[in-house]
Amino acid sequence: MEDIEDVLGPAGLAGGGAPPGLRLPLSTVAVKPKRRSSRVAQTPPQPEARIPGTQTIYVKTFGCSHNQSDSEYMSGQLSAFGYAITDEPEGADLWLINTCTVKNPSQSAMTTLISKCKNANKPLVVAGCVPQGSQGLKELEGISIIGVQQIDRVVEVVEETLKGHEVRLLSRKTLPSLDLPKVRKNKFIEILPINVGCLGACTYCKTKHARGHLGSYTIDSLVGRVKTVVSEGVREIWLSSEDTGAYGRDIGTNLPNLLNAIVAELPVDRSTMLRIGMTNPPFILEHLKEIAAVLRHPCVYSFLHVPVQSGSDAVLTAMNREYTVGEFRKVVDTLYELVPGMQIATDIICGFPGETDEDFAETVNLVKEYQLPQVHISQFYPRPGTPAARMKKVPSNDVKKRSRELTSVFESFSPYQGMEGKVEQIWITEIATDGVHLVGHTKGYIQVLVIAPDSMLGTSADAKITSVGRWSVFGEVIEGSVVVGEAPKQTSSELQKEQKQNQVEEAGCCGTDSCGTCACSDAVQHCSPEQCGNTPDAPQTSGDVDRQEAIQSTLVRRNVEGSTKASESIAASPLVGKEQQVNVVTRRGVSVDTILWCVLAVSFAVTVALLVLLTGKISSTPSY
Repeated sequence: MEDIEDVLGPAGLAGGGAPPGLRLPLSTVAVKPKRRSSRVAQTPPQPEARIPGTQTIYVKTFGCSHNQSDSEYMSGQLSAFGYAITDEPEGADLWLINTCTVKNPSQSAMTTLISKCKNANKPLVVAGCVPQGSQGLKELEGISIIGVQQIDRVVEVVEETLKGHEVRLLSRKTLPSLDLPKVRKNKFIEILPINVGCLGACTYCKTKHARGHLGSYTIDSLVGRVKTVVSEGVREIWLSSEDTGAYGRDIGTNLPNLLNAIVAELPVDRSTMLRIGMTNPPFILEHLKEIAAVLRHPCVYSFLHVPVQSGSDAVLTAMNREYTVGEFRKVVDTLYELVPGMQIATDIICGFPGETDEDFAETVNLVKEYQLPQVHISQFYPRPGTPAARMKKVPSNDVKKRSRELTSVFESFSPYQGMEGKVEQIWITEIATDGVHLVGHTKGYIQVLVIAPDSMLGTSADAKITSVGRWSVFGEVIEGSVVVGEAPKQTSSELQKEQKQNQVEEAGCCGTDSCGTCACSDAVQHCSPEQCGNTPDAPQTSGDVDRQEAIQSTLVRRNVEGSTKASESIAASPLVGKEQQVNVVTRRGVSVDTILWCVLAVSFAVTVALLVLLTGKISSTPSY
């Protein structure tokens, strides 16, 4: 079938089309109905006529945060048009699968889900990198598909698919608008794509086939989006991209310019934090000092994902990664030196074609040397259509053996050892998968699990680290330390202008520190990256750090939250600047045995009362 743009009439895209984010009239959409078999004698049943926008859509997402953002935008548009979005596939009227093409397993999962959808006789739309990068894939025959740069037209595709038509919308065009309706998976986290595609040509990468060449959003459009989401109460902004470091090279700017523009708009009370996305070494090397200054900013997590992929220069050359191991070391060493508490994550591919035992040993030594807290280890998967797929493969047994060995080395590290007893400020945005803990992150984006009421979601607080695990640490929220960010009336840029106007008045009041904070004021005002040197280390406290909550008691606390809510008190003091201090009162645990005995006692009392009442009625009845 032709692309839908290829069969539009004069009023369609060939004639100028609609601006990004606007829905074209259905009259301009040309589709081909699915062919009916001539062997079927009787006419097959027609799809049940329903009012468009009243159906339920199941949305499933595979892959990276960029894909998640695309799904949130598609869900937002569908929801705005009246469709209901669900996580339950059984009751949905149509399935929308947003796919990932990075590895074989993710594409296999997509294939399995497509089969389930067909067996359930559900209408199906497949979006994302798989249909964009592998348009002729057999599994996609007879299925409506939508490309990565056409997500602003998802409503049209869904409507036509529900009518029984097959629609294909794959042509690349201008970038989708950032102001489309959006339904966030987590209302406190905004995933903000700053560009699509990349400038690389890695020999193993299939994503380049789907996302294409670098295309960056303008700084003005991104800053405008940041202002919008901050006003909506978002507490974390994730900058997402196939290569964050390459941002702006196609439009005459660069990543530091964007980051400085964004942090100038973040609330000065630190209620909204910024997380910088994955960046490959080549495009961050020339901006290391500027990036380090941004990572030191109080409103930016001191965390960066820098994939190395291999510790061997020979393998990196075969991958066409365009950097050396020495340049990766320079990135890591510089950031560790300039940014206090810096945390770095990386990726490793085991068993790339041509990798020798000596090459792999260099990778193991690199991992042992830096002992990074997060290393994403994967086996090499040949992706169809990539140069690496044609290279001589390493025996699969060797690939698996190397993957297991490197994983064993990595899991032997204790990256968070020594944090016990420390007090760290954390930003709480999620409920843990165990349903018991809330998830917070330190300035270095270390995951901290705390037991606290759900009302603390979207707040920050000081937490004392009580124990450390391999992947995260456990902590206790310090009472009276919770900060609830108010809707910002001032941003960092506005604050700096005001400070310049009031310098004489502030000097008359008292002395100021290097960041421009009034030394006798309760107002918390943080400096810009240019003003700041190093941020102070979190204070340390001593005491009993061995106390652990039993899993059973924590589960009970979750279960009885409703019954104990009336006895909880969250006392709010007057606003201080932009902040509000809240006293956290630990929930009072209720014994399961106590609850059961109370229920039995009440049941017994009711039974006795009924027997007494019945006996009285029988005795008062006259006999004949």
